[in-house]
Amino acid sequence: MKRFHKRPTLAKKRVPRISPKDVVKFMKNNGFVLFTVFAVIVGIILGFCLRDYQMNFRQIKYFSFPGELLMRMLQMLVMPLIISSLVTGMAALDSKASGKMGLRAVVYYTTTTVLAVITGIIMVLIIHPGGGGKEKMHREGKIEKVHSADAFMDLVRNMFPPNLVEACFKQFKTNYATRTVKPIAADNETIKWGSVISNVSQAMNLLLNVTEEVIPVAGAVNAVNALGLVVFSMGFGLVIGNMKEEGMAIRDFFNCLNEAIMQLVSVIMWYAPIGILFLIAGKIVEMEDMTVMGGQLGMYTITVIVGLLIHALIVLPLLYFAITHKNPFVFIGGLVQALVTALGTSSSSATLPITFRCLEDKIGLDKRITRFVLPVGATINMDGTALYEALAAIFIAQVNNFELNFGQILTISITATAASIGAAGIPQAGLVTMVIVLTSVGLPTDDITLIIAVDWFLDRLRTMTNVLGDSLGAGIVEHLSRHELQKMDAEAINSVIEENEMKKPYQLVCQDNEKPIDTETKM
Repeated sequence: MKRFHKRPTLAKKRVPRISPKDVVKFMKNNGFVLFTVFAVIVGIILGFCLRDYQMNFRQIKYFSFPGELLMRMLQMLVMPLIISSLVTGMAALDSKASGKMGLRAVVYYTTTTVLAVITGIIMVLIIHPGGGGKEKMHREGKIEKVHSADAFMDLVRNMFPPNLVEACFKQFKTNYATRTVKPIAADNETIKWGSVISNVSQAMNLLLNVTEEVIPVAGAVNAVNALGLVVFSMGFGLVIGNMKEEGMAIRDFFNCLNEAIMQLVSVIMWYAPIGILFLIAGKIVEMEDMTVMGGQLGMYTITVIVGLLIHALIVLPLLYFAITHKNPFVFIGGLVQALVTALGTSSSSATLPITFRCLEDKIGLDKRITRFVLPVGATINMDGTALYEALAAIFIAQVNNFELNFGQILTISITATAASIGAAGIPQAGLVTMVIVLTSVGLPTDDITLIIAVDWFLDRLRTMTNVLGDSLGAGIVEHLSRHELQKMDAEAINSVIEENEMKKPYQLVCQDNEKPIDTETKM
């Protein structure tokens, strides 16, 4: 009985009292996160409430204007942040260390992308959301046809931009034009079009034989060529790092630029919750018909959500735990604001400034790792996009009653993995690259219009998955590279000590020379 009576007193002692100072400290550390989550909830409620007023297009644009300002602010910082962070990150590493870290990052990106594709394929084959045909499904928008070979060639072209200034606001993109092909000969005789044709039947045959050919034409699209800037910045950073003393001035410049950009990010973070509120509310108001979410499209949406949740909350955390032996959800807890910003902006590139701040300030990752891994990951590591493209391609095959064999499913998985690398970190970039996946197995590209109605929402969820994959990758690369980082720190300390030791004899000589001078003046 005595033990029983003692237990409540022990329990009281163990429960810590929450003081007002603790509440203030918690709000200071997590205020931005709480405000951002609150803004998402208010934005969803406000969006559904305003749908009853049936606002026109102009009114919706006015209402969404605060959200548009946030997107413009973040996109304004993306280009200088990618360049400065990559140059400083690569310059801070020696060639051997950067090579090892780069290899680890590429292996991680490839592994997670393949796992995402496998997860998407398994989910769509198990749930089978496309059963029932496409006759009753809603179509929306138009899709521009893209040839697979041209798309991959554009990817390589954008890696090497001929003009760095132009790469800050333009990407190379192949356009298509039609060309009239005229017959060279008829009836085994060469005919010159400039000559007068006397035979009427011969002229009719020539007109009938005229055909049109679709040819690729060099073009451009207004978007930051992030891939080209990443390739240049990595090479430039490596060269500066190898220059050592001679490259110190330009290295300090980029370090200063990077810190200035991060200071701007801290200012924009105050406005982020307001912008996210209006971005989400505006998108919900903009949706024309909520009934399209029913039936097959609703099942497709659920399938994508389940696939993304499995990859984001099971596959990636297990991979992080298996390599680092640390709790992945503690790591994810420090990323909440970056993930919510990804949900609002629907762009992994635009979320990059917030992701930097979360990883460096809250989680405490090494800046040499984040500045190297994050810009590359935001450009080429698209787990959510790869999962979505593989799943959507098989869904379109199901609504067309098109039976896919193992070889075609394998082709879809390989093409989705490759196409996700070329997907830009901008809203709904996955729709463009999905054309490549569909054409690889002969599926109709026009059927992408079946899923456009819900893509705005799914795009936000897969952006969150992309940001989470990039961030966990930075944590994994830092853990695997800890020995190289410690060695670099030790070498830096030794070099400082050696410099101080070199200065000591000089100081002693100066002191010895000063003494006799002082004695002479005293005399």
